[in-house]
Amino acid sequence: MLKPIVSPQEAAKLKKIFDESKNVVILCHTSPDGDAIGSSLGLYEYLKRKGKNVNVIAPNYFPDFLHWMKDADKVILFDRHKAQSYTLLKTADLICCLDFNDLSRLDEMGTAVSRMHCRRVLIDHHLNPDKSKFTFIISRPELSSTCELVFRLIDALGDVKSLSFAAAEDLYAGMATDTGFFTFNSNNPDLFVIISELLRKGIDKDAINRKIQNNYSADRLKFIGYVLYEKLEIFPDLHASLFAIRKEELAQFHYVKGDMEGIVNMPLQIKGHKLSIALREDTEKPLIRVSTRSVDDFPCNLLCEQFFNGGGHKNAAGGTLECSMDEAIAIVHKALETWKDTLMSADGEKSKEEAS
Repeated sequence: MLKPIVSPQEAAKLKKIFDESKNVVILCHTSPDGDAIGSSLGLYEYLKRKGKNVNVIAPNYFPDFLHWMKDADKVILFDRHKAQSYTLLKTADLICCLDFNDLSRLDEMGTAVSRMHCRRVLIDHHLNPDKSKFTFIISRPELSSTCELVFRLIDALGDVKSLSFAAAEDLYAGMATDTGFFTFNSNNPDLFVIISELLRKGIDKDAINRKIQNNYSADRLKFIGYVLYEKLEIFPDLHASLFAIRKEELAQFHYVKGDMEGIVNMPLQIKGHKLSIALREDTEKPLIRVSTRSVDDFPCNLLCEQFFNGGGHKNAAGGTLECSMDEAIAIVHKALETWKDTLMSADGEKSKEEAS
C-alpha cells in the first residue's frame, strides 16, 4: 500500500481534465533525460489506452541509449519538425508538461506553448513551479522522479492494473536514471513498492539497466578515461572536483548526445568527496553547460542558482553560462571559494543566505 501523495480532489480534477480532452500533446524539457522521456512515453501509453489522440514533442534530440523504448521513434523533435509541432500544439485541447517547472525549459518551443489557449497541466518534481503558466499543477519535489509521480497519479486514478508493459518499462527507466540507479534520492520505501508493482507487470529491470548503461560506443569509454586522467582537477581540502570539456575535445572522441551521462558522478567515488562539477561547451549553441552532483547535505541547487543561472535538486543540479570556458572556470573557482566553509565542514549544511 502506497502512502497517498495525491489528494482525492486532485485525482478527481485530473480525471475530469483527461476525460474532457481528445487531442493531447505531451512535452518534456530541452536535452531530455531518462526521466523526461520515460515519464512522457509512460503517460503517452496510458492516455493512448484511454482512447486519446496523443503526441509527444521534445525540444531536441535525446540520447541514443533511450531509443529502445517502445514508440521512442514517434517522439517529435521540435527543432527538426517545427511546422508539424506548431500544428499539433494549435489543435491540442490539452498540453501535459512533464519533468520541468517553467516554460523556459522548452527553449524556443516555450514561446509557442505560452500562446496556446488550451489547458496546460504540469506534472513535475522540481522546486518552485511557475504557477502562472499552468491550468493545473501537480508538483512533488520530494519524489525521486517525474516517472514516480506519473505512476502515483495513475495509481490515484485507479488504473495501475491496466498499466501496459511498455509503460511499466518507461517508468522504471526514468526512476532508475534519475536516481543514479537508486544510489541517491531513493530512500523512500514506497519507491521500491512501486518497482515491485512494475516487476509484476513483467519488466526485466536487469535488462533495462543494461540497455541504458551498456549501450555506448568504444569512443565514449576512451573519452571517460581521458576526462578522468587528463581533465579532472581535484581540490582535496574542499572535497570537490572540476572537469571542463571543450568542443574540440568532444570532437576528438566523436561525441554524441548522451556520452557525458554519468561522468559527473564518478569523482564522488573519491573518499570524503562532497561535490563534483562538470563544464561542457555546447556543440550547438555558444554557451557552457554546467552539471553538479553532491552527497549528503551539500545543496547543489543553491550553488547552481547562485552561480550558474540554474537549479535543480539538492544533490543533482545544473545550469548554463554564456561566456568563454576560461571565464566559466573562473566562476567555478569563485563558487568554491564562496562555499569553502561548507565544503570543509563535517555536515555540509549551509543556507543560501550564508553563502551570499
